[in-house]
Amino acid sequence: MSGREHMLVELVDETGTAVGACSVAEAHNAPGQRHRAFSVLLYDSAGRVLLQRRAAVKTRFASRWSNTCCGHPEPGEDTLAAAARRLSAELGLTTDHTTPLTETGVFPYQAADPGSGRVELEWDHVLVATLTSGTPTPDETEVSDYIWVSPASLRGQIAANPGAYTPWLPGVLEVAGAWDTSDG
Repeated sequence: MSGREHMLVELVDETGTAVGACSVAEAHNAPGQRHRAFSVLLYDSAGRVLLQRRAAVKTRFASRWSNTCCGHPEPGEDTLAAAARRLSAELGLTTDHTTPLTETGVFPYQAADPGSGRVELEWDHVLVATLTSGTPTPDETEVSDYIWVSPASLRGQIAANPGAYTPWLPGVLEVAGAWDTSDG
């Protein structure tokens, strides 16, 4: 089990109120325990979104395309601070490279990974920003590839091949308002 699987996550009830803590691994064992998470979506100046392909070693939804980065704040940790930490760890980007991260809403979801048998049961805070400088430098244990894509073309790609994407990506894009962005 990786070191990240031993980290603690904040368990929440159906309203997002903290109710306890457990390890990442415990939270994702079937049937899953609802916990706080975040999904970051970065845009560029042309309105495209930055997607990453999750590394093959990921314990959930490995090798699938997903939002820019995602993760879990530790119990009591500020969600924006946790997101900034993961953005740096996964893609080598700091908030000095972006406009301020802004929460656009929450996307509660549940999804079972047929490949690993693990479960996502997340209270997912959706955060957006625009990349203003720098280029992603992915950590290969986290991210195997990345691409910039227009939201309109992404919608068609997800519809044509949903299994290539994480199951939460469409909901994250919806909460972020990405579907409302013109094809740039």
